[in-house]
Amino acid sequence: MAAMDLFGRRWALRILWELRAGPIGARALLAQCEGLSSSVLYQRLRELTSSGIITPSADGYELTPTGADLGRALAPLDQWANTWAQKQKQKHDQDQNQDQDQDQDERVDHTGRPPERD
Repeated sequence: MAAMDLFGRRWALRILWELRAGPIGARALLAQCEGLSSSVLYQRLRELTSSGIITPSADGYELTPTGADLGRALAPLDQWANTWAQKQKQKHDQDQNQDQDQDQDERVDHTGRPPERD
């Protein structure tokens, strides 16, 4: 449960996501995580460091072997999220098409013909 508490904190998973490709500095993290305040960033970096998931490096922060293991463990969640996002987009597109069809139907009078223009 301690891990779920840590990962459930604002920005924790996003910070780990940004570190997946290699070391990155705090300023770059702030730039890549729009809306993340420096105080929250430094708090999360301290928490993730003390948990043994990340470590300071010459280039900023990087995943520890435990952090890399976590990244591999989260890979199926990433795959699921991508599939889910595609389904949501398809549903949204279908809803948009239905709305357009309904708008078109509303422009047809009771005879089934479009209203005459003046």
